[in-house]
Amino acid sequence: MEGEIRNFITVWISSFISLTFCFVMGKIIPKGVWRLLAILPVICLFLVLPLNLNSILLGTPSTFFLVWLANFKLLLFAFGKGPLSSNKNPPHSLLSFFAIACFPIKIQQKTTKNGNKSPHVVNYALKFLLLAAFIPVYLNKENVHSNIMFFLYCFYLYIIMEILFSVVRDLVWSFIGLELEPQFNKPFLSTSLQDFWGRRWNLMVSDILRQTVYNPVRSVSRPLIGTRWAPVPAVFSTFLLSGLMHELLFCYFGRELPRWDLTWFFVLHGVCMVVELVVKDALRGKWPKGLPWFLSAPLAVAFVAVTGSWLFIPELLRCQFDVRARHELALFMEFVKQNLNETSSATLDFNFRSIFKEVTSS
Repeated sequence: MEGEIRNFITVWISSFISLTFCFVMGKIIPKGVWRLLAILPVICLFLVLPLNLNSILLGTPSTFFLVWLANFKLLLFAFGKGPLSSNKNPPHSLLSFFAIACFPIKIQQKTTKNGNKSPHVVNYALKFLLLAAFIPVYLNKENVHSNIMFFLYCFYLYIIMEILFSVVRDLVWSFIGLELEPQFNKPFLSTSLQDFWGRRWNLMVSDILRQTVYNPVRSVSRPLIGTRWAPVPAVFSTFLLSGLMHELLFCYFGRELPRWDLTWFFVLHGVCMVVELVVKDALRGKWPKGLPWFLSAPLAVAFVAVTGSWLFIPELLRCQFDVRARHELALFMEFVKQNLNETSSATLDFNFRSIFKEVTSS
């Protein structure tokens, strides 16, 4: 664990130095191909850096932050777009540039009374209680039906991701003072796939994919197939790339070649969302209100949970995420306990020597 922590620190120091270079290049080189060529080595470096981390607890978030978020934001930055560009917000400081580049945060465009003013202690407590309630079920998973466990894994994954993103969000707020938007918006209340993926689940990734894939493909498709049908290839392309990126991330996590189940999961959702858009367009004048909420919400959430249990969660279990995370957490707690004991012993020894010196000198 000590070697992994050392590698973790090295990875993030290297990331900060690399993003400092990108920050300076953004001041010197105008947006366009030349800026892209200047920061391309950093993008390649971010593909390599997470390979130095083998743990789930440190390697998983680092891979997601650098390989996906930072690289996609840097690609947008090269052409003067995305959250790193200064055309919509005041010029970023180096520290805020680093935070926005690497972490799943989005600056609040309009100040609201309910802004991110302090860490939400009650919210954290509730989520940790939910995690604690999952532990007895997990320890007796042999006695629980596999389908029920898959559904519980879906819920567990959501809680873990929301805690992680909330911690990052509150830390950035504490250090930089930026007012930030939440990254999840009650996904269990989704009334459609479009509502789930576009407005409620992992909003930072949704926004990045919208700018890097959806908008360009829609712009290219509009002259070819018309404004009405241009969203169809744009939506499908977005989900396809999302699936490929998830496959890449899981290759880092498991150090194995992909089996493409994750790609099929997102392709399936892309096809279903295209069907959803077409049906909505066809029924726009005949059935403007659509299904009532109490029917559409359970259907949408159940579809995500069932397909996730079928294609997504098995890939997590194949990488032994749960087993490795539990083992690493035990090692980390032992590492902390050992270092605290050594620190306490050293402090007591130092105090004893100081007292002994004072007594003998007097």
